Amino acid sequence: MNRTTLSLIAGVAALAAVTGFATLDAPDTSGADTAKAAARLPVERTGLVCPAPSTSDLAETAYTSFTPVTKGAAAKGTAHLTAATEESTDATGKTDGKDGKTDGKTGKTDDKAGKSKEKGGKTAAKPVLAPKAPGTPATGTTSGGTTPAYLGTAEGAYAPGWTLQETTEVAAGTGRGLLGVNCTAPDTEFWFPGASTAADRTDYVHLTNPDDSAAVVDIELYGPDGALQTTVGEGITVPPHASDPILLSTLTAEKQDAVTVHVNVRSGRVGAAVQALDDKLGGDWLAPAGDPAGSLVIPGIPKDAVSVRLVAFAPGNADADLKVQLASSTGLITPAGHETLHVKGKMSASVDLGDVTRGEAGSLVLTPTDDAVPVVAAVRVVRGKGDDQESAFIPATADVGTRASVADNRAKAATLSLTAPTGTAQVKVTSSAGSEGGATASQTYTLKPGTTQDVVPPAPQGLKGTYAITVEHVSGAPVYAARTLLSTDKDTPGFTIQTLPDDRGTVSVPEADENLDVLQR
Repeated sequence: MNRTTLSLIAGVAALAAVTGFATLDAPDTSGADTAKAAARLPVERTGLVCPAPSTSDLAETAYTSFTPVTKGAAAKGTAHLTAATEESTDATGKTDGKDGKTDGKTGKTDDKAGKSKEKGGKTAAKPVLAPKAPGTPATGTTSGGTTPAYLGTAEGAYAPGWTLQETTEVAAGTGRGLLGVNCTAPDTEFWFPGASTAADRTDYVHLTNPDDSAAVVDIELYGPDGALQTTVGEGITVPPHASDPILLSTLTAEKQDAVTVHVNVRSGRVGAAVQALDDKLGGDWLAPAGDPAGSLVIPGIPKDAVSVRLVAFAPGNADADLKVQLASSTGLITPAGHETLHVKGKMSASVDLGDVTRGEAGSLVLTPTDDAVPVVAAVRVVRGKGDDQESAFIPATADVGTRASVADNRAKAATLSLTAPTGTAQVKVTSSAGSEGGATASQTYTLKPGTTQDVVPPAPQGLKGTYAITVEHVSGAPVYAARTLLSTDKDTPGFTIQTLPDDRGTVSVPEADENLDVLQR
């Protein structure tokens, strides 16, 4: 093997550490084992996309950035948000035009300044995130209905496990309540079971392009009888550094209450999320479901849920038959009258489970009754009574893996739900320092097989501001988690739920064999 080949291997290994996407196996030209066991190295750069939060003038949006402390991470780094507009901004949050300034100390934006021009001549307030150090959250706020989508970048010490939460409170109107979403990594395919084109729903799919070239996207809609007839759903162009909210009801004339949205990117990549606004049940974000799989877990259904509606979709031509179980606080149980769910290929199936949790912590576990057929799924959860009812969505998700975090937790407003469907497991839960002061606190929990446990996260000592929660898998079976956040504004009743999949803060990179004679044969 010549020097050029050796350089190529080193370059690919470095790329894997930067992107967090690649797993590298060094070539074996001699039949001998020429590489050591793969090492887990912290990623060095991470990108996230936050959708435009609201068009309501009453909207108040908080952005919270958090990076857990990661062994072996770089000593220094940066993390920031910039508006997803055709006019670029620099890492400090200042515009490159002649607009105003932002307050870097508070993270708040002056209504008369600190605004960046958007396509179409609109202006939008821009938050500033100034992280102090990994392990401590950083916050920024905006208000009103002109806040754009944002592109986030974290490098060096801030990249491994970086999470970014967008939380919006809307006092009145369609979609009122608390809307929350974890800003997502750009990708090329997304599934959203649980969307709607019904008359009482206003659902938008937000597409945000973080790159320097245009992205081309197809949107497919599937109802209970299969694909919906759509117009202008194919070949949608999303310009570079731009965001496009697309009203689902403009893509089809069919009014369906159980719709699965498939976003497929032909060229480039985008961030995607569905904003579901209801005339009577408030609104929230429907985050992308986990990858299609034969068995799924939907964690963290609130114990006081008055209505739970499950929507599942099988992307292939084969039908899926699913066993429906609830991982309760005491073990796996089967909801009476809803033992199984039949999902026809390329058709959305739905079932109303009512108050399935009956006052106990619960998570849905879907498993095949026979041959496994990949499916995606999500639930809509309703809490409250009368005019104070609010809704939120929980997609099926991956387990917490090695570690997962969620930001923007507030004193006496956050509940963490942990479930281990297949066996006993142990996890460590750490509450970070507060964004404005305080010290970390940790606690270890043991989960019994097939159970869900709702816990109040350990309170950070001397908490000021918001804090982050990190869940680390200690031992045993896979663990799934979700966080429920309640509104702290008495005039804005509401809640939102976010899942905690693995943060992918490290990447597998094999080490080259120290014996260069072997590599050079």
